[in-house]
Amino acid sequence: MNIENELQQYNVSRETLQKLQDFVALLQEWNAKMNLVSKKSLEDVWQRHVLDSIQLVKYLPQNPRCLVDIGSGAGFPGIVLAIVLQEKFPEAKVILVESITKKTVYLKDVCTKLGLTNTTVENSRIENISIKNVDVITARAVAALDMLCLYAFDLATKNTRMLFLKGRSYTDEVTAAEQKWKFNLQVYPNLYSSDGVVLELSNLRKIK
Repeated sequence: MNIENELQQYNVSRETLQKLQDFVALLQEWNAKMNLVSKKSLEDVWQRHVLDSIQLVKYLPQNPRCLVDIGSGAGFPGIVLAIVLQEKFPEAKVILVESITKKTVYLKDVCTKLGLTNTTVENSRIENISIKNVDVITARAVAALDMLCLYAFDLATKNTRMLFLKGRSYTDEVTAAEQKWKFNLQVYPNLYSSDGVVLELSNLRKIK
């Protein structure tokens, strides 16, 4: 796969491509010190992680003002989206929420070295975060859908868009979540994983 050709569909500039390349280099450097992603997946980091994350750009609302990434970990999708948003929507702010302190040290280092002035890192559990006017909530490989709904509920308004990358068992997760929650749901194929999907939720409500 030609990465530059693949990225053309997301209309990223040469500067953004360079920043993505710099991010990958930082990830590789840090991954030698701590386990952020598996060594096996690092061999195919662009398709497995970067492109997997950047496809969420297709489902962002127009002119997003605030994006919250739950359990940011290695920076997927949060850092990738922050890089793209900095170019496309410079007014938007990105908040990366990560409870493991050593991972927040890594995330802050990445944000500093990449000049991501639009991005802040919160060393906290998502349940302890209070943020208003959140347009987008994202998560990847964090928790089952019913738990993601719980995490998102206090942050979300009726119009907040939730974008969750999920694997082949997503139908079971949707069924379980629907026992506790109501939401509008769109399911999109994952462009870079044959058994993956992107779940788009909105209008999240508790079942009384």
